[in-house]
Amino acid sequence: MTTLFDLTDRIALVTGAGRGIGREIARTLASAGAHIAIAEFDAANAQDAAQEIAGMGREAFAVQTDVRHSASVEAAVAAVLDKFGRIDILVNNAGIARHIPSEEMSDDAWHEMIGINLDGVFWCCRAVGQHMLARGSGAMVNIASMSGSIVNKPQPQAAYNVSKAGVIMLTKSLAAEWAARGVRVNSVSPGYIASEMTRHAVETYTDWAAIWNEMTPLGHMGQPTDVAHAVWYLVSDAARFATGTDLIVDGGYTAW
Repeated sequence: MTTLFDLTDRIALVTGAGRGIGREIARTLASAGAHIAIAEFDAANAQDAAQEIAGMGREAFAVQTDVRHSASVEAAVAAVLDKFGRIDILVNNAGIARHIPSEEMSDDAWHEMIGINLDGVFWCCRAVGQHMLARGSGAMVNIASMSGSIVNKPQPQAAYNVSKAGVIMLTKSLAAEWAARGVRVNSVSPGYIASEMTRHAVETYTDWAAIWNEMTPLGHMGQPTDVAHAVWYLVSDAARFATGTDLIVDGGYTAW
């Protein structure tokens, strides 16, 4: 059974893998045997993550990428293919969160949210999908959010919720289009995770964490490894019959 989770010598492209959840995903896939391409906006973080992965005995490649722009994504994918020759796994993790009341949200703030969280996922799926479809195999995981299925409180985040709901529907749509051609597409929807981004919100709005924990049946936030292990499952052969799935990892938040 353990061989079903073996990713030895597979090539995984992970966006936003310079820090936080994305970096933990990169570590986890590398621990399972994969070589990692890190597509990251912050070039210094990308290089630092690549050095860590190389220190684990895996090949690592860092490429500066701005997922808001399809040309940047296409250039990054071309660079990864030039380096490794193929891409077996794509994890679309790059994303942002902003807590802005809807009546105060500017056009620019809205477009930034949708541009990174939704457009960027599509640009990456399209660019890598063309390669995977030509090969007849591949596995993609898009990092969505429980916020794509419910409305959080107390923070105002309509744009974030909409962007993640779009990721879930994009995942299902691509899964349906590409299943017969050998490409699986799934999503992971985390609940509240003690990542760098969430810690910043907790430090800024000190009463939020208590509300989040109270509304989570398990009573606490998850860890980046909880998300990474869900991704590992979905990209592995253990999930070979799973496509179009949104795997919610939220400590039970959406259960009530």
